[in-house]
Amino acid sequence: MDWKQMILTDAGIDWDQAAHVYESIIACEDETLQVKATLELARLSKDAPEPVLASLVPILVDLLGGSHFMIQAAAAYALCRLACRADGNLCPRIGQFGAIPLILRLLPESNDFIQRTLLKCLSAIVAFDSPNRVILARNGGLEIILDLLATCTDDMKRYLLEILSALAMLREVRRVIINLGGLPFLLEAVSSGKLFSRTRAAQGIGLLGVARRVRHMLVDLGAIPALIQLLHDGDASSKLIAGNALGIISSHFDYLRPVVQAGAIPLYVELLKGPEPLGKEIAEDVFCVLAVAEENAVLILEELVRILRGSEEEAKSAAVDVLWDLSGYKHSISVVRQSGAIPLLIELLQNGNGDLREKAAGTIAQLSYEGVNREAMVEAGAIPVLIDLLRCDSEELREYAGETLINFAEDPLYHERVSGAFEIPSFLAIQDRLSRIRASDEHTVRSMRLMSTEHFISDPELI
Repeated sequence: MDWKQMILTDAGIDWDQAAHVYESIIACEDETLQVKATLELARLSKDAPEPVLASLVPILVDLLGGSHFMIQAAAAYALCRLACRADGNLCPRIGQFGAIPLILRLLPESNDFIQRTLLKCLSAIVAFDSPNRVILARNGGLEIILDLLATCTDDMKRYLLEILSALAMLREVRRVIINLGGLPFLLEAVSSGKLFSRTRAAQGIGLLGVARRVRHMLVDLGAIPALIQLLHDGDASSKLIAGNALGIISSHFDYLRPVVQAGAIPLYVELLKGPEPLGKEIAEDVFCVLAVAEENAVLILEELVRILRGSEEEAKSAAVDVLWDLSGYKHSISVVRQSGAIPLLIELLQNGNGDLREKAAGTIAQLSYEGVNREAMVEAGAIPVLIDLLRCDSEELREYAGETLINFAEDPLYHERVSGAFEIPSFLAIQDRLSRIRASDEHTVRSMRLMSTEHFISDPELI
């Protein structure tokens, strides 16, 4: 009786019986039948129940470690099919039963077809399973993968880069990948292969780029355009990781302009306007870094002003967060004034929601320490708006409005214009509190200077 007929019933395949029949065939000495049965198992695996396939993994791994080439090839194909099932649940089991060292042993000596099958299997095994990555790395996998990348054909490279990006998630791999010459290949992985692999590679690049020496190497190898491309065409998760990695690389003055010239600002604007809180946080941090260069600050403020002129409240809130950060930059004084942001902030004080009004008020308070900004605020009609805020229910709004009006009051040009604020008790309380805080700060600064002087005089090495 044909063994295939032995596993068929009126209801279809009896999977338990199929597993038993397969085990019996493997136990016999007929190598041709073993190959045919293993290939049939691979074909049927997409429909087979997971527990049945899991029970057969040890047998397939044993066959992979055998000495008969055709059986090894069939076992590699079957394991590949099991590993590539959509759920990936069998990958940890395949690794636990010792498939990875066997694959590494077979890779250098296999023909192209078998090598491709083994690489596809290995890529699936390590794709989402950290323990398997550790097994691969500790069995010399990084060195073997890099050696193959140096000589492989294009149709093999995809799987090799996917494996490399998975290995780059391990700290022990990142410690040695540069010395082994793997950095160019990891960077290539950002631009090649499946999106999840490209994203992993970008994450690895970001982790490596924390070191200044490596950052220089990455930029020289083309990291900026590669990450820009992923930030442009990736999905939501990929954009977050690419944006964060590019932000790490941009945190060096020499790279502020190249990052912007590559088209980064509009892409970070999309993150800032997007629904992901982490994306907004990344964009805000990167804008603060890029704006260290004045010409970048001009471009960033142009984008922020466009957002403030729009209708999306959450995007406006994120834009004001960035404006608040940038308002402390010395070179941003003239840039903010020229951007047209101040009238829009005053408008938000009048018409924004509670949280947005508070952020706008905080930004206005920070900007009001500079005379050119106070002039722009007066032109935008800020003073009566700020005086009205002294009577509102929000303590935060009263505090920020009071701080701003105090700066106006201390300016001879505008002291008379804010005289009405002195009739409001909340303003007088804020003025008193800020005066005491400033006096305390000045006392602290004087004390520190005195201590520094005393140390200089008493230190015998300085006499």
